[in-house]
Amino acid sequence: MCGILAGHGLEKPSADRTRFIALSKRLRHRGPDWSGCYVGKESILVHERLAIVGVDTGAQPLLSEDGKVILAVNGEIYNHIALRASVGPDVKFKTHSDCEVIIPLYRKYDKELCQKLDGMFSFVLLDESVSPSRIIAARDPIGITTLYQGWSSKRPGAVYFASELKALVDECDNIISFPPGHVYDSRDNSTTRYFHPSWWTGDAPDALTPPTPVDYTLLRESLEAAVRKRLMSEVPYGVLLSGGLDSSLIAAIASRETEKVAQAQYEARQRKLKEAQSGPPTPTSRFDGITEQATLASWPQLHSFSIGLENSPDLLAARKAAHYLGTVHHEYVFTVQEGLDAIPDVIYHLETYDVTTVRASTPMYLLSRKIKAMGVKMVLSGEGSDEILGGYLYFHAAPDSQSFHQETVRRVKNLHTSDCLRANKSTMAWGLEARVPFLDKAFLEVAMNIDAKDKMFSKGASQEVDADGRPKMEKYILRKAFDCSPDGKPYLPKSILWRQKEQFSDGVGYSWIDGIKDHAAAVVSDKEFSDRAQRWPLETPDTKEAYFIREIFDGLFPLEAAARTAVRWIPRGDWGCSADPSGRSVSIHNAAYGTD
Repeated sequence: MCGILAGHGLEKPSADRTRFIALSKRLRHRGPDWSGCYVGKESILVHERLAIVGVDTGAQPLLSEDGKVILAVNGEIYNHIALRASVGPDVKFKTHSDCEVIIPLYRKYDKELCQKLDGMFSFVLLDESVSPSRIIAARDPIGITTLYQGWSSKRPGAVYFASELKALVDECDNIISFPPGHVYDSRDNSTTRYFHPSWWTGDAPDALTPPTPVDYTLLRESLEAAVRKRLMSEVPYGVLLSGGLDSSLIAAIASRETEKVAQAQYEARQRKLKEAQSGPPTPTSRFDGITEQATLASWPQLHSFSIGLENSPDLLAARKAAHYLGTVHHEYVFTVQEGLDAIPDVIYHLETYDVTTVRASTPMYLLSRKIKAMGVKMVLSGEGSDEILGGYLYFHAAPDSQSFHQETVRRVKNLHTSDCLRANKSTMAWGLEARVPFLDKAFLEVAMNIDAKDKMFSKGASQEVDADGRPKMEKYILRKAFDCSPDGKPYLPKSILWRQKEQFSDGVGYSWIDGIKDHAAAVVSDKEFSDRAQRWPLETPDTKEAYFIREIFDGLFPLEAAARTAVRWIPRGDWGCSADPSGRSVSIHNAAYGTD
């Protein structure tokens, strides 16, 4: 991933070049490898690059052969090889970049090109072959990548886009988080939805739950395919491993796929050796040999990374999973004080005051710094599973399958405000890219169309068991899908595959959340807290912890336009959920562990 900044409808863009470069510099943590700038007739596009695919040739902004179409992208296009073939043999590509294919797709399909892309992306495309020049901007279907749109009352008619809020706050007095699955077109100043999956209307009041019963084989194979395509890389990669179900499954699949790639590379080297012994090599183009397979670079064995307080649940479980999978495991221990010290920086990068997101992002932010220091640029992560499958413990209180399904749709729709934002910005703060297989379009199409009756679960004394005596716990169908393997080798130990759900901020160590609460109680006075509604009449903090976080946010981003882009996640009170988003606040957490 990278960082992008663009302005369109500028009167004298050449005079703004220095200012835009300075604003884009605030995004350089997202793209420390190179910077590029294009100044057009009425537009500026600036790009901060993190090189993962097409490392030696993919500098941006990218230009078409005639120089009339200019492109800046943040993201990865996993199906770029198939797309290159689809645009025809007459198209000449200038780079290895997976993003360059967007240019000929635009010329062939106009803004409908977004429906062709399989990946995570935010892009701005400038077309100067028309007058006035045209700009389109788009964000991936779920909002895995971040994108903001802004306007300035001082420059009527101008529109701005940036990967992060901080590049726009000094330029714009009206800013929004650009909606996922949408595309903007300056030709008619419209923003329209292009993502229309079959399950998207499931939150309508009269919508029925999907009737499709779970197909365990299809569910497993769809997730395996999602992981496989995300191993597209020319740099060392790894997996974030908390020891929970989601990250452990991703690690298990990635480990198997990495072994396959390593074997394929070994066999390719052997073939080349034989060819070299039999005669002179055949001349090839420098663009030959582009494949969808991962390139293992200097690491032929998968590396895994975990973080937690000393002896935390996640660290202990991650060790066990890593040992079973045979990964090269890296474990990092942090203290509550180190986490507290990092919170202002975390909020600066997150650009939100949501308590849940800040709690979970802080360990991830600390871990990302350690990972990047090892030379790793890309990791796989397990975000999205709980939203798709109803894995959060409060889902046990869903009154019926229709409500259960509607809540999963609502949570997936809002992932860009929480877990996607956390995964993107916590890692990109250090120039580390996180890829999320659970949010693959094809996997979503399978998983979100499963009858919600198959996803529902119970806890405590009322918990059901299946024919094999396995508890029908949260995400049962995912666990069951990977409970056996076609090759006879289990994906994971039973103790990991059937481990009780822990939210990441809990799993790194219960003292972490307690430490934030205690610190907030010490620094926020009772008088300040009692007057909170006067200070923040909208989105009023409901705890001292929320007050503490909001105060830091306001110090970093004092404009009201910035605060409006932040979204707080509110638990479902009508399902009996506590206002505290911690998993431990759900009564069945204790029941599941037999402590009630």
